[in-house]
This record gives sequence, structure tokens and C-alpha cells, in this order.
Amino acid sequence: MRSAAGPGSAAAAMTNVYSLDGLLVFGLLLVCTCAYLRKVPRLKAWLLSEKRGVWGVFYKAAVIGTRLHVAVAVACVLMAFYVLVVK
Repeated sequence: MRSAAGPGSAAAAMTNVYSLDGLLVFGLLLVCTCAYLRKVPRLKAWLLSEKRGVWGVFYKAAVIGTRLHVAVAVACVLMAFYVLVVK
């Protein structure tokens, strides 16, 4: 018995799980969230205190988000336009 994978099926949805635009959206959300958490004093001390290791990724994302806030904001607007209109 053959099953055809149509556009709305689960098999068609699984092909785009690791797409480049999905990774870009994830990266932008990570940078924006960490930059926001850096502005909250209690969360900064708790989450962004480590500068090395796995937790250091959050610290580095927060630094990127605060230093390059204009570029990150432009990238977020462009990605929103891409996801909502183009895709």
C-alpha cells in the first residue's frame, strides 16, 4: 500500500525542519531574548553570569544583541517580512 505525501501531510512538513530560514529565525530569537534578559537585573545575574561553556552561549548572544542592536532589529524586520509575505 503506497501513501502519497501531499502538501499538507506530516511527511511534507518534516522536510523543512532544518531549513536555513528556520535556523535564522531561531538565532534571531535567541539573540533578542538574551539581549532582553540582560536588561533585567535578577535574570542577568542568574542566567548570564557564566562567560564560558554552554551557558556562555547565552552571554555571547546577549552581547551581540546589545552591541549590534540596530543590525539585529533590521534583521528581525526583514525576517518577519520574509516569513509573513514571501514564504
